[in-house]
Amino acid sequence: MKKLRAGRILSVCIAVLMAGAGCVSATYEPGMGDAEIAKILLGVRERHQVPAMAAALVTSGGLQKVAAVGVRKRGTQVQVTMDDLWHLGSDTKIMTASLAAIMIEQGKLRWTSTVSEIFPERTPSFDPHLRDVSLLQLLSHRAGIAANLDYAALQKFGSVHDQRLEAVKEGLSGKPVSSPGSEFLYSNLGYIIAGAMIERVSGEDWETGLRTYIFSPLAMDSAGFGGLGTPGKIDQPWGHGLKGQPADRNGPDADNPPVLGPAGRVHCTIQDWARFATDQLRGARGEPALLKPEFYGMLQTTHFGGDYALGWGGRTYHPIKRTTRVISRVDTSGGVHYI
Repeated sequence: MKKLRAGRILSVCIAVLMAGAGCVSATYEPGMGDAEIAKILLGVRERHQVPAMAAALVTSGGLQKVAAVGVRKRGTQVQVTMDDLWHLGSDTKIMTASLAAIMIEQGKLRWTSTVSEIFPERTPSFDPHLRDVSLLQLLSHRAGIAANLDYAALQKFGSVHDQRLEAVKEGLSGKPVSSPGSEFLYSNLGYIIAGAMIERVSGEDWETGLRTYIFSPLAMDSAGFGGLGTPGKIDQPWGHGLKGQPADRNGPDADNPPVLGPAGRVHCTIQDWARFATDQLRGARGEPALLKPEFYGMLQTTHFGGDYALGWGGRTYHPIKRTTRVISRVDTSGGVHYI
């Protein structure tokens, strides 16, 4: 196992709309936020031709500096603001893992809880090699299951809760892609199953759990689920493709299907994303936080080798003759890139 060092400064928390800049001021304006960060972002934006960027400098003491530059949609001059929402994509996985840790602290789950223990009535339909897949394996992308299912086909099963239960059945009934625990295979499906486990033991849907146990205590008032903005209006950042083209549509439905919530549907302001990062830093340093320090150790530790912990990734840097291990998360879903 390898602990990913949180350190005193976790972030720059960065949100970046993908390539292809529109015309907007290339010089600092007061509405952009902190001048030092804004000027750095303006330079990066100009070099890489991205429509917009936001960044926050965070320590265990909280948000230190924040700025946002650029346009909400390529080809327009509608600038992003400090109050804009950003689609977090797969950074949601860190929150799902944290919610699982809360359930464990409450005595409702264990890291070693298996899918058969949580869903005994469905166990006969599971492939025999997958019946002992654990929560820890699911959150580490080590369950040996497929990356995704046909999520559109799941909609016929009714409520989002029921769709997640069907995902459990379908995802665990097929033959494993690899032996559970043996190989890193990135899987959105694994996080849906983990979310369904949380729903089963908590008695409430995953979305309610996040609001109750994470968003509310951390005062993440802007946090929500799904796509951004009013359909057809440029009142929030749009998604963009890798070549810089704006997405065909925006609005609440312009996102992953709701069944995928535990794998990637949260949005919030950069300031609220920084609040979540602050809690992760405080917990890792043994300071007052949502969870006891040992749970942050679990969340930020790789358990099967490699560089992936529970939602977090890790990288090694070598600044000024000193090797530093940091936790990070990179996502490029929905036309947005995060660190």
